[in-house]
Amino acid sequence: MYFCMILSMVFWSFSYVWVKIVYEVFNPIATVFLRLLISVPLIFIIGKLLNKIEKIRKEDRLWFLLLALFEPFLYFIGESIGLKYLSSTLGAVIASTIPLFVPLGVLIIFKERLNRLCVVGIIVSFIGVATIILNKNLELAASTTGLMLMALAVFSAVGYSLLIKRLSSKYNAVTIIGYQNLIGLIMFSPLFFIFEWDAVLNSNPNLIHILTLVGLAVFASTFAFMLFTYGMRFLTVSQASAFTNAIPVFTAIEAYYVLNEILSSQKVLGIALVVIGLFISQIKDEYLKRFFVKK
Repeated sequence: MYFCMILSMVFWSFSYVWVKIVYEVFNPIATVFLRLLISVPLIFIIGKLLNKIEKIRKEDRLWFLLLALFEPFLYFIGESIGLKYLSSTLGAVIASTIPLFVPLGVLIIFKERLNRLCVVGIIVSFIGVATIILNKNLELAASTTGLMLMALAVFSAVGYSLLIKRLSSKYNAVTIIGYQNLIGLIMFSPLFFIFEWDAVLNSNPNLIHILTLVGLAVFASTFAFMLFTYGMRFLTVSQASAFTNAIPVFTAIEAYYVLNEILSSQKVLGIALVVIGLFISQIKDEYLKRFFVKK
């Protein structure tokens, strides 16, 4: 279960680096549409082979529509366009603030009591995020447009996290991600054919661009979501969302090697804090009580 969550974060962290490569030939909306166009048939083929595609109940159709609206539609509009203005590492760091907002939704909708150590872990991780984001003068040098778009992605992810918890108890991961991406593909179709069709026809991608796009579709848009949805069956919403704090850790390392982004000592410190916070957030209160209470 923990392995599934961590692997999904690795796949998503790669997406922040890979989109920079794909953006050399395709615009954000085209990139999202094409990765969904590859992902959807792949998921349904896997689902049919494994006999995992379930029929959506009538009362859940609206929930699936809302799920797809949050993610992939609104999330990818915010993230994909936002990354045009921000570095891969900064984009991933902003995405890692999702756990800070999820508990509010959990309290309001699910009335779920928050694990105190989960809150502590999130705070430690947030300090790590701030360490990565700010320069030595405690200034944030980033595009306002990019930050606003990534904020849209963050709040869309919060809505998605709350809905996926509801649906993951009723449907398997293949069914949820298959219909989620199919509906998202339909939502993106008008934008693609109106604004991006001509540009894609006139593009000249090389083998690296094509393979990277396929990687985004297979690993980030398919397997990452499946693994995350499966892991949600065994974790609270707050615990599951805390794993997103690991995304900037992996992204910073990948961006350093692939995109030659600078990995300073300050970023390394921030990464360490993020990892420590992630581990703290997964410790249950009762374990701590057993450790300190005398027998």
